[in-house]
Amino acid sequence: MKSARWGLMALAGLLCMPAANAAGGDAAAGRVKASTCMGCHGIPKYNNVYPTYRVPKLGGQSAEYIIAALNEYKAGNRAHGTMHAQAASLSDQDIADIAAFLSTAPKHP
Repeated sequence: MKSARWGLMALAGLLCMPAANAAGGDAAAGRVKASTCMGCHGIPKYNNVYPTYRVPKLGGQSAEYIIAALNEYKAGNRAHGTMHAQAASLSDQDIADIAAFLSTAPKHP
């Protein structure tokens, strides 16, 4: 429970960071690195099989949020096996690049 509380506090702190701190990402490189992400997050009205839920579309999401979320999955603080597996091998630069790309990608309905 304490680790969840610390994780939420860290996430809140990251969300309050100015955009300049997330500007280290390269959107062009992120487009290539996010190709695996788009296999689920780029399909309109896509539902995950287990657990069953509608997969969120990430286009237009803030870079700071994407960075914080991927770091939480990577650390195992967010419970989703597939996302943990995907984030576990990402470097800080990979995460920044993916966030830069997704934050500038068009929003999907």
